[in-house]
Amino acid sequence: MSINVDQNARPDYDEILQRIADYVLTYEIDSQDAWDTARNCLIDTLGCGLLALRFPECTKHLGPLVEGTTVPHGARVPGTSFRLDPVKAAWDIGCIIRWLDYNDTWLAAEWGHPSDNLGGILAVADHLSQKRVAEGKDPLTVRDVLEGMIMAHEIQGVLALENSFNRVGLDHVVLVKVASTAVTAKLMGASREQLLSALSHAWADGQSLRTYRHAPNAGSRKSWAAGDATSRAVRLADIAMRGEMGIPGVLTAPQWGFYDVLFNKTNKDQKLKPEDKRRFSLPQDFGSYVMEHVLFKISFPAEFHAQTAAEAAVLLHPEVKDRLHEIDRIVLTTHESAIRIISKQGKLANAADRDHCLQYMTAVPLIFGNLVAEQYEDSFHEANPIIDEIREKMEVIEDERYTQEYLESDKRSIANAIQVFFKDGTSTDKVVVEYPIGHRRRRTDGIPLLEEKFRNNLATRFPAQRCEQIFDLCGNQKILEETPVHDFVGMFVI
Repeated sequence: MSINVDQNARPDYDEILQRIADYVLTYEIDSQDAWDTARNCLIDTLGCGLLALRFPECTKHLGPLVEGTTVPHGARVPGTSFRLDPVKAAWDIGCIIRWLDYNDTWLAAEWGHPSDNLGGILAVADHLSQKRVAEGKDPLTVRDVLEGMIMAHEIQGVLALENSFNRVGLDHVVLVKVASTAVTAKLMGASREQLLSALSHAWADGQSLRTYRHAPNAGSRKSWAAGDATSRAVRLADIAMRGEMGIPGVLTAPQWGFYDVLFNKTNKDQKLKPEDKRRFSLPQDFGSYVMEHVLFKISFPAEFHAQTAAEAAVLLHPEVKDRLHEIDRIVLTTHESAIRIISKQGKLANAADRDHCLQYMTAVPLIFGNLVAEQYEDSFHEANPIIDEIREKMEVIEDERYTQEYLESDKRSIANAIQVFFKDGTSTDKVVVEYPIGHRRRRTDGIPLLEEKFRNNLATRFPAQRCEQIFDLCGNQKILEETPVHDFVGMFVI
């Protein structure tokens, strides 16, 4: 009888980890488009966080774990008076950023919201900048934050291009954790070995399931999951900086590695041949592509696959608003990812369920001419039964061209179309929107609206004079980049 014995030959770090580490430590960002977009991304992301502070279900999560805790050089949470350790500050910042589903988006084989990484980046940078000044050293600047954002966007986005974590039931926040780990470790001054160690621990963690994003379990965890991930990244980076050894074969180790345990789903008794096992695919080198092409949510706080549907519904609103009870059916033409992720029938249990329902996000602007965060709340839904009546009349179908162009690198469209048919046999035109206002193809039209969104979000938290000071600073790329991080964050303190 033979006994299998593990061969204890410690490998080199997996190639993917080495490519991420070398990118973060050596790449020089020379794309002005990336720097400009990162600035717009920074203000939009912070604005989304400020707006979320209006919602008690969000703010109940914020603050120190032990009331009254004092943290020297503590990281601040924008829009609040909290001064926290960087791990909890990352959690809080990440939570408010994501709460309303209003920050940027990246759509590929995997989707996600790369600005979620700002939670860890800003918390670490604010803390370290204060600490450096106290030690008589130069502070970190906002340019360091923007660089971290560009790199985190790139790591998360390139890993998402051809690697679908949702198809094996994992949530996209695994990529937030990995990207945040890399860039926060760099901010902390990690060596290559320390950075590789931190990355290996990010992959070794048990990863989040997607069940809290889908029927019948959709709920508010999806609004703080990214904050949890970027916070965990800060903790892992800190562990590595203390000299903790890494796990070199964390991805590729037979039987025990990430690929075999989590990325190759099989039936219990089924075994895959080595040649059939999936590994991560990186179709391009890391650079600044993702930040340059990121999608902004400008008009609607809604899951991105529905952005163009909501836009089309707003266009149809004047034509249907007085004929809602005459509607026979509504044909909603979309792409495969939207059907798989957010198409839902039946009762919607909570606000988080509604902002991930394609039919709900289409019905509301069709009826009311707009879609805002308050319209997901229970009170609004209960007061307007017409929403569910309209939802029940929707037929969702796939257009294969929409699906194909969603994945094409030179298009990355997110197309939706709506046509309303009435009981008397008449119908509206089919209204098609293939690229949302936040798409790179519509930057000229989108950026002024993005700036207006930021100004409006500032006004929910600060007096007019402070709003103008922040807005003016954020409009000047050069001066903003040179601003010490702790001074910048200080402008957002209540």
